[in-house]
Amino acid sequence: MDEKVMNITLKKTKAAPRSKKAKRAINEIREHVVRHMKAKEDNIWIDHRLNEAIWANGIHKPPMHITVKAVKFEDGLVEVSLPEDATVEE
Repeated sequence: MDEKVMNITLKKTKAAPRSKKAKRAINEIREHVVRHMKAKEDNIWIDHRLNEAIWANGIHKPPMHITVKAVKFEDGLVEVSLPEDATVEE
């Protein structure tokens, strides 16, 4: 079991259309975890609390940075969630 706490800057979210910014932020988190945890795209599981943190300000204004905890299990599944001391920066 491999575990990492990562601070992700959601840069590409700014370039997305207003009505797709939160969805782009989720996809950007997924891409970052795939790259850094050496996992497959379909083996990423995003916790509902992390999803709610991204969508907290609505679809138009997701956070600029977010800290996530990624845990990779032996079967290749990666669980992405907010750490206990979660930080979401505006």
